[in-house]
Amino acid sequence: MSLQEAPRPSDEEEAFYMQCRAAYLAVFKSSLSNISSKQQLCRVLQQAGRNPSQATLNKYWTPRTSKLNFDDFCEILKCEKKTEETELMRAFKKMDVNGDGYISQSELEKALTTRGEKMTTEEVNAIFSLLDINKDGKLDYAEFCRLLVSTVEQCEMAVLERLEANAKLKRQNFGSQSYSPPKSSVSSASSSAAQATATLPQPPETPRADSDTTLKKDSRSSSRPSSARSRRSSLSNPITMTSSSTKTSKIQEPSGLQDWHHSYVKGCFFLEDDGSVSSLQYQFHIPQTTNVYLTIQPLSLSHRPDKPSSWMTVDTALFVMSAGETKEDSTLVCFTESKDKEKYVWKGELNAGTYYLLPFTSGCKLKKKSKKSLSNQPVELVYRTDTGELDLTRELREVLSDIFEVIDMDGNGLLSLEEYNFFELRTSGEKCEKDAWAVCKENFDMRKNQLTRQGFMELNLMEATEKDGDPADLWVTLEAMGYNRMLELVEACPFQIDVHCEGTQPSIQPISMDSGPKLLNQGLQKSITARTGAKALRGQDNVFIYIYRGEHRISSLIANKTNQKVTVHVNNEQSRNCCSSRGMSVFAVEVPARTKMVCQHVLPINERQDWTYNCVETILPCT
Repeated sequence: MSLQEAPRPSDEEEAFYMQCRAAYLAVFKSSLSNISSKQQLCRVLQQAGRNPSQATLNKYWTPRTSKLNFDDFCEILKCEKKTEETELMRAFKKMDVNGDGYISQSELEKALTTRGEKMTTEEVNAIFSLLDINKDGKLDYAEFCRLLVSTVEQCEMAVLERLEANAKLKRQNFGSQSYSPPKSSVSSASSSAAQATATLPQPPETPRADSDTTLKKDSRSSSRPSSARSRRSSLSNPITMTSSSTKTSKIQEPSGLQDWHHSYVKGCFFLEDDGSVSSLQYQFHIPQTTNVYLTIQPLSLSHRPDKPSSWMTVDTALFVMSAGETKEDSTLVCFTESKDKEKYVWKGELNAGTYYLLPFTSGCKLKKKSKKSLSNQPVELVYRTDTGELDLTRELREVLSDIFEVIDMDGNGLLSLEEYNFFELRTSGEKCEKDAWAVCKENFDMRKNQLTRQGFMELNLMEATEKDGDPADLWVTLEAMGYNRMLELVEACPFQIDVHCEGTQPSIQPISMDSGPKLLNQGLQKSITARTGAKALRGQDNVFIYIYRGEHRISSLIANKTNQKVTVHVNNEQSRNCCSSRGMSVFAVEVPARTKMVCQHVLPINERQDWTYNCVETILPCT
């Protein structure tokens, strides 16, 4: 079979991708770095000469987005065209009531506070004071438009010149995954003017290393070095672990535990589209120093003792971080290392104060499965009764009852507005406000201003009825909660956290922190580096590997103390009865300069058998 040569990109396409690269490297140090926040997305779009509005940013950075890569960025730029001077002029002319080429402060305030993305009067006054150069109370918008376009062009030229001057950056290999963003919508005139005035492009910033830079996964054929090179610069760390059937937990349940103060809360790990795992975080408070017995375990929803829930083998852990004045002040206090059947346990003394409880799963057992074509039809969600009325099927009611069980985090059999909103944010990205909750109270079964299980069923039936039986919205909800079209929970793992305190009553409150993933990564890294010594990789004295060996999990971390990025080839092929959080036995990791990065977590495939971790890490030569 002959291979056809890929068509050569046109000059226009080459120029477009060169601009993409230049803009990306004006913000990030590497093409493999991910955009990890809406603010970063805004900054990198500005470097490409775009002035994104909040509506534009929200379109590409939804509540379920955790990161975007370089390919995603290129696709966004294809949809979001640069604002032209003529377009801006049209927008301002609609505000120019007198048609004299000037806009007064009152005209600008009226337009920007009542239309499009509404701004406050204070924001408009601040913008006007910057643009009213001669302080005559008028804005020469033609001059402003020329200034804006000129600034955009200067930014683009600056980032291109930086790329051209750096031959190493120019040679970088870009791209990893494909992304198809929704088509852009046309902005109103007032919003065009608002985004032009509110988001002027900034000059290129000095790029900084990102501690959670994406790990590059190379195929075996393209990334494996020669055997000779491997012998010169690799490090092998064989570790044999005994089966769990021969182990007894190092931490025994305290005697008289039934007399201790007890609080518990439920939660759920969700597998996101990009393969990452997310969950809520929890704020934990104890009013006085006391002995604590802390556990986390998968939550079974099975109604049959002989058929446990499929996710009961998923590993869980809980990291306890001190709640400092700022998130940066938080430090790792302890984490659940010991295992007792499905429970992961920590026991010790904690000082009075407030802590963050950060749930964790390695990703070894909870991971994306290949979507095989199912011969079975999707399960029916709604049907018509003999009287012609719509109703929920028995299968859907059972699943909704399980979902209710998971989101009823305090286990009181009712959904508070706060609990319901965690569900709403997960499934729709929006919150239910108090006035809308009051309407729910009038239409659905509630008790003590909280939604009952029956009321939750009624609410979902109403949504199906409003769509005349179309189940599309119901499927969106179910898939967001981790269910497939056969109503099997395959991309989520419910869990339960129990806290026992000997001398005082603890309190636990679910929270959602933007910094939660960063805090968890910080705690995870500390848990690895604090329990093991560093070993330098052969061939590079300033690249170290830490290997944490727990009772049930092995985790490795790479620390790059050099002033340049390094690429580490990882080979697990000699391991036995092991599964890696990477989902493959051979892969490559790019670690930015002066950065630590978790390399992988490893668990036994069959816990009843012994397992051997035998990993070879190799420094790949710079290209």
